[in-house]
Amino acid sequence: MDVPEIDIAEAARRHAEGTPVFDVREPDEYVEGHVPGAPLVPLGTVADRVGEFPTSGEVLIICKLGGRSRKAAEILRAQGVDAVNVAGGTMAWIDEGHPVVTGEEAGAGA
Repeated sequence: MDVPEIDIAEAARRHAEGTPVFDVREPDEYVEGHVPGAPLVPLGTVADRVGEFPTSGEVLIICKLGGRSRKAAEILRAQGVDAVNVAGGTMAWIDEGHPVVTGEEAGAGA
């Protein structure tokens, strides 16, 4: 399945405009730092938790580098969710100086 992909600059712009971001890494990775407001839905649970994703409008899917988020986006798109992969993932988000939240909570939006 063809999954649309955007870079970090575009992801940050869309996030600032209110597009939701979902993090599909593992909990230990998530607590170290994640996009503000991004809930954690580990890749292994995405298929069982499709109902937690909005079905209207676009959602951005992020992981550490972009591989797991691509797989998650494929699963979601097959279920009718307009999921877009964030290339470069959380590491690129941090490298480009965007804000991050640590801990288990999604935290406030940027």
